[in-house]
Amino acid sequence: MAHALGSLASVSPSVAADASLRKTRFKINNNLSFDNKLWIPLSSVNLKSRLSSTKYRCKVVPMSVQQTVRSKIPVQPLELEDAKEPPLNLYKPKEPYTATIVSVERLVGPNAPGETCHIVIDHGGNVPYWEGQSYGVIPPGENPKKPGSPHNVRLYSIASTRYGDSFDGKTASLCVRRAVYYDAETGKEDPSKKGVCSNFLCDSKPGDKILLTGPSGKIMLLPEEDPNATHIMIATGTGVAPFRGYLRRMFMEAVPTYKFGGLAWLFLGVANSDSLLYDDEFIGYLKDYPDNFRYDRALSRAEEQEWGKDVCPGQDRGV
Repeated sequence: MAHALGSLASVSPSVAADASLRKTRFKINNNLSFDNKLWIPLSSVNLKSRLSSTKYRCKVVPMSVQQTVRSKIPVQPLELEDAKEPPLNLYKPKEPYTATIVSVERLVGPNAPGETCHIVIDHGGNVPYWEGQSYGVIPPGENPKKPGSPHNVRLYSIASTRYGDSFDGKTASLCVRRAVYYDAETGKEDPSKKGVCSNFLCDSKPGDKILLTGPSGKIMLLPEEDPNATHIMIATGTGVAPFRGYLRRMFMEAVPTYKFGGLAWLFLGVANSDSLLYDDEFIGYLKDYPDNFRYDRALSRAEEQEWGKDVCPGQDRGV
């Protein structure tokens, strides 16, 4: 695991990418106060050389934020807070749990490259998990490399808190990008090479059955020892899944034993504005908790007319 920032900050940074398994988190002790200012000295950044190269161009949308705090939502059952250790591998590939699809919602706009879906799964409270864990999904059908055997398990980071999107502890949500393959010569999609599990999930309908394993993973658990800590989260695309769970726990849910008073700072990289995931939720936290949440977006393919002016990489300082 990477360790950085040394004595500069007492933060709990987390990093996630589109592939659910490529995630890292590191913690460091601290007393860091941002005070609405950049904590990286501008003298350490060569802005002239960066801005003169189109390679590093990105766009910014100035936004004003007014504080109107909404009431947090009660959750149940609160017994889910009692466990001292996270649940691990309650269901294994040879004996998976049969859950039910509740809903499948397209998250991205028409100009996004590719399709990403938010999938809510009803596990009836029988496959509990903690924020930052993953579910395994076994898609239907036969493994082409092992005739007569089921497909291998695919891991997906859970994009909800332990209480789920229904706040009753009976559902879990996944953020899944449909994997498709385009032939390099013809430029046409080749259905024979599409992602088996991602397409199964994105094509699912309410009531469909799904085989789950897990939950698994302890590396990406939300650190809660210090409720006033600083958490820096960096994600590209569907790598934002576990961070959505973190932020709902921090800012949306009324959990009597967990009251977040620190700073959560999310950096989200996507292709363009149509590719932003859960943007309305994150903007809502900015409005309700401007002293506790920051949100920076990096758009790699933004049009000039869409975002206004150039800024140095990784900044969306108006948000």
